[in-house]
Amino acid sequence: MKQTDLSHKIFRGIFNYLLFFLLVAFLVTCSTMLFVSTLTDTLQIELTEENVNVAAKLTFFNVVLLSVLFTVIDAVRRKFTTERITKRIAEAAKKVVQGDFSVRIALVSRLGADEKFAEIIDCFNAMTEELAGVETLRTDFIANVSHEMKTPLAVIQNYGTLLQAPDLEEEKRIEYAKGITDGSRRLADMMTNILKLNRLEKQQIYPKTEEYDLGEQLCECLLGYENVWEKKDIEIETEIAEGVKVNTDSELLSLVWNNLFSNAFKFTPEGGKVSVILEATEHHAIVTVKDTGCGMTSEVGTHIFEKFYQGDTSHATQGNGLGLALVKRVVDILHGEISVESSPGKGSAFTVRFRRI
Repeated sequence: MKQTDLSHKIFRGIFNYLLFFLLVAFLVTCSTMLFVSTLTDTLQIELTEENVNVAAKLTFFNVVLLSVLFTVIDAVRRKFTTERITKRIAEAAKKVVQGDFSVRIALVSRLGADEKFAEIIDCFNAMTEELAGVETLRTDFIANVSHEMKTPLAVIQNYGTLLQAPDLEEEKRIEYAKGITDGSRRLADMMTNILKLNRLEKQQIYPKTEEYDLGEQLCECLLGYENVWEKKDIEIETEIAEGVKVNTDSELLSLVWNNLFSNAFKFTPEGGKVSVILEATEHHAIVTVKDTGCGMTSEVGTHIFEKFYQGDTSHATQGNGLGLALVKRVVDILHGEISVESSPGKGSAFTVRFRRI
């Protein structure tokens, strides 16, 4: 490998020298001929063969000397303005190929260097920074998925073992079977949300806009949880403005309402209250979903839309931390805004804002 590099450098040096030799020879020859022609015509001097031979030898010597000088100057210039920079970029690229995304290239001095190299270095550093973030997300994603799958799988395994007891009572059998069903459903829900979130993040789901009444959609989604609020004796309060039209993807937006309603009923204790409010301004439709559940701290609120984040560990078995991440992604795709206000013990209020027609 070293012999090949050396041969390549020697060949490139000879090539550069010949290139400069021919260029200097052409320029010097043309300049000399013009000078001699002008001199003889002006001063009426007649050149002898001896004078021409001496001048030709001196000119050839000058061409050789100037070619060597230009070759050395060009080699030094390339060494500091090109080769050194490209070597740093190549070495950094090799580290990236090996999986080291923490590598960064120091910015070069713009004095004497091609500004394009500075642009390349800026782009390279931005690329490695983005790759480092993606790698961190990938690692966290795998770790979180593995962690989230452990609990339902352990539940299924334990209940499956208990079901193998020969003298198991019917009541216990039903209880254990229900535990297996719940664990399986939780796994299925998590996989479904992961696939949806993955497709949304890769822009494989494109909004299909249509005009419809937002209040009607909210009522339909809310009625889907009638059994839940009746079972927990939860009070429902609605303040839905009439005739609020939006032009967006109804299927995607229904994911937002279903996730927000599901969380509200999940974390609201028996006898609590869930409120759904739809307000209309001149340009926006504002939906607020309130509950009287356990609430959250401001620190938890800043991370609540992150994948797999669960601030309330006491409810860890009731979710997988993907629902609100899915909500946030859908709202972003539909060019809306979402925010949350909450305090421990006083419940939470999620507010979603979209442009109305």
